[in-house]
Amino acid sequence: MAFGAPPNVQSTSNAPPDRGSFPLDHDGECRKFMMEYLTCLKSSKGLSKPCRHLSKRYLQCRMETGLMSPEEWEYLGFDESVGGNDKKDD
Repeated sequence: MAFGAPPNVQSTSNAPPDRGSFPLDHDGECRKFMMEYLTCLKSSKGLSKPCRHLSKRYLQCRMETGLMSPEEWEYLGFDESVGGNDKKDD
């Protein structure tokens, strides 16, 4: 056995995760929303709370274009019953 080599490791096949996969937006379909969110973050000195409405719009774009599977807003940290505001005070 070579120094530093793992002992008798069998190769495994890689499978994509069931959840948590975040495909890249190669065609830039949601780039506009991403840039608006990043601009907001920069102007708010990194505070995400003033930009939450933009992050929601970005995620909505990703769901509409098939870049992520549709999810309930409450599972993404947004409360739909209060006009789309987040339900956590950060």
